[in-house]
Amino acid sequence: MTDIAWIHAALTSARPQAVGALLRYFRDLDVAEEAYQDACLRALRTWPKNGPPRDPAAWLIFVGRNAAIDQTRRDRRQQPLPDEEALSDLDDAEEAMAARLDGADYRDDVLRLMFICCHPDLAPTQQIALALRIVSGLSVARIARAFLVGESAMEQRITRAKARVAAADVPFEAPGPLERADRFASVASMIYLIFNEGYSAGPQGGRAPLCDEAIRLARLLLRLFQTEPEMMGLLALMLLQHSRTPARHAADGSIVLLDDQDRTLWNRAMIAEGLALVDKAFRHRRAGPYQVQAAIAALHARAATPADVDWVEIDLLYGVLERLQPSPVVTLNRAVAVGKTRGPEAALALIEPLRERLSGYFHFHGARGAFLTQLGRAAEAREAFGRAIALAGTAAEAAHIRQHLDRLLQEADGG
Repeated sequence: MTDIAWIHAALTSARPQAVGALLRYFRDLDVAEEAYQDACLRALRTWPKNGPPRDPAAWLIFVGRNAAIDQTRRDRRQQPLPDEEALSDLDDAEEAMAARLDGADYRDDVLRLMFICCHPDLAPTQQIALALRIVSGLSVARIARAFLVGESAMEQRITRAKARVAAADVPFEAPGPLERADRFASVASMIYLIFNEGYSAGPQGGRAPLCDEAIRLARLLLRLFQTEPEMMGLLALMLLQHSRTPARHAADGSIVLLDDQDRTLWNRAMIAEGLALVDKAFRHRRAGPYQVQAAIAALHARAATPADVDWVEIDLLYGVLERLQPSPVVTLNRAVAVGKTRGPEAALALIEPLRERLSGYFHFHGARGAFLTQLGRAAEAREAFGRAIALAGTAAEAAHIRQHLDRLLQEADGG
């Protein structure tokens, strides 16, 4: 075999498992990552000639472990010899470590790796960067391009995250049931943050592959939590949202609103998988925020045309989400459904109390401008749209609001 594609796929798939095991073995992120890279280089030399091993992850763990041990021994030759007592115990220590590695629970290794990347001491941006580097194996240069920062700045961000994890003295033992439950929400949130970084940037932002990577990580986590309905809900939500990607932007990069999208461009395979996961999740009768959001996305996916969308049901689901996860952003999203079912005046009344808390939020001012426009309050709408443009996070968002503002100005000139 000489095709490099299958080797890349095998290395990508095995990475979380292998790095997680090496991390448990060496208890150092840098050493584990270097050991895995050494194993990958060996794989690139030997697998094309010998074919893939029966268990690529186990092969990478074994080779990476030996490479790191050899490097440690070489480094020790440059240092004074330890006491004779320590030397005499070395073989027994290695045997015990090997036995611990051979009997490892791969599930715990992967969970531990994800738990470390979403450690509560890290800021969300650091969590995402560390996860993309350690779990996904993306290069620093690629992560930097995705976040529109310099490579050296991203390198420093990741280095600081590793240092903070080391300073926090994170335990490397297998996570127990209580820790899994406590940290599951953090892991899921970290994956969804990665997805949103790609989804919000649009096709011109260079971050679109982050959506695919988040979905890949969610699939991995679902294999570890096969009966967890919230994990099903998270994966379903991302699949249903990502299915609309081909229709979300026009050829010039401008935003196409959901009601105006060409639904024939939506990815039907993703939709089918997402709908099946939503149905499976709700059969567990343990509704959670990701399941409810996925159910809302499913109502849009099931509608053949915008007129077929069940906005009454969406309003009810947002009401459930407000109880499960109270947030001004959830209320703002619910206002869209209220505007569809009860009119713009009711929607505006719902979001007005949020003005102070969402004063720096682009979508608040954009939605408020839209409701004011529908009510014929053009001057107030222009002011809201102007504020939205000032807060736009992307050029596409600013251009979209500019279209509304230009239309209002043209109408005012005509009057």
